[in-house]
Amino acid sequence: MAAAIGQNPFNLTAAGELGAHRETMLNNELLLRTELGKPKRRGYGSPGEGFVFGRPNEARHGGADDALHGWPRNLSTTTLPFARKDKNADRDFMALNKAAVQNGLVTAGENYEFRATHDVRRKTAGSENTRLRTRRIPPTMVFGISTRPSTPIFDLLEHKYQDKWLQQRRQQELAKRKEETQQKRNPSKVYETRASLLRTYQNPVEPAPLWQMSKFKNSARPSLETFRSPKARELAYQNFGSDQISRKGKLGHGVYEPAVN
Repeated sequence: MAAAIGQNPFNLTAAGELGAHRETMLNNELLLRTELGKPKRRGYGSPGEGFVFGRPNEARHGGADDALHGWPRNLSTTTLPFARKDKNADRDFMALNKAAVQNGLVTAGENYEFRATHDVRRKTAGSENTRLRTRRIPPTMVFGISTRPSTPIFDLLEHKYQDKWLQQRRQQELAKRKEETQQKRNPSKVYETRASLLRTYQNPVEPAPLWQMSKFKNSARPSLETFRSPKARELAYQNFGSDQISRKGKLGHGVYEPAVN
């Protein structure tokens, strides 16, 4: 940073050469000033060499690895991935508003105090007033997968499927020959020659370029630099190259892929 700005990098801050100088001033956007004739440098610094990019793997207790090595004794049901967690019901604000109006509380402050001292939750499927609708199953109903019909052994011994396939192929060949003979007798298709193709050929024309002002064609420069220094740019691309390995997509901009055991 100091090499890119000059000998004293604090000259381009709001404090200048006067006052106390801190390293955090060089990264504060409110204190930085743009250098004359150069784009403003803006971006984030690298987290450091010890930083590991990616998403941490979630600890899964009670899997096959734990079963082979012995179940831990202090394993509770709350840490298992398949454990059922009771979901807290949401607050019923419609019932709270109704109760507040019935008590004569209409202002915002009175409603806030009423909600702080009273609590009404929405009714869930397991509440007393809610009835679970269950489907009645007939007593003669059989569960499972239907049995596959038996293989016709008599047809296999007679090669019936082979004869059927040969008949189908014979019919297809006869239909194809009949269609060819009809085309020879009544030729309705006109074949293209080289001369006819050259008459209908059109040379490809490139589209005209978009209009652009002449002063921006050769001397245009960026007005914003998203990296504070060339070293920070190179380090950011190196980190991106190592991070895109665990992401989806061809360019490595997708979501993180889960770890495969």
